[in-house]
Amino acid sequence: MSTSLRAAEKPGYHHGDLRRALVAAAAKIVQREGAGAVTLREVARLAGVSHNAPYRHFDSLSALLAAVATEGFEEFGAKLRAAAEAEPDAKRRRNAIGRAYLRFALDNPRLYRLMFGAELDRREHAELRAAADNAFAVLTGTLSRTGRTGQADAINAWAFVHGLAHLVLDKQIKPNDPAVVDLLGK
Repeated sequence: MSTSLRAAEKPGYHHGDLRRALVAAAAKIVQREGAGAVTLREVARLAGVSHNAPYRHFDSLSALLAAVATEGFEEFGAKLRAAAEAEPDAKRRRNAIGRAYLRFALDNPRLYRLMFGAELDRREHAELRAAADNAFAVLTGTLSRTGRTGQADAINAWAFVHGLAHLVLDKQIKPNDPAVVDLLGK
């Protein structure tokens, strides 16, 4: 049987980048159903590969989820950076970053929960830790103070917007509450 005939019989089997296809499949499940619904078998099925194929790139489900969360933090950091770069005024820049943070959480609730949840230990996933640190650096880099005071200001700002995001996601505050609408600038 020719190679082209085998490829036609098994559509989707060959991937130029299997790792990328597996992460994309897992991300799709996370966005649709949450991290708890992700299994290596289901990811393989969605990617169109054998159930053993994910093990060529990920030694565990945790490693695959860390790759999804890493990409989430990279996107999150890019959105925070874009918000910071678009606003020259320091006070408005902090507010713009807060809006971008909250908007990301509301637009990607299941991914956001994976990124910030307790399921993944960042100490075990260096790329995840680096992506999270880079995103946080956008926040610390926008505050005028440096050193310990600047770090405390960054943590306070982060705690505020992170807590607000969770309150909205947990339906403790409605997304159309005037305070949320004002923060988002709608």
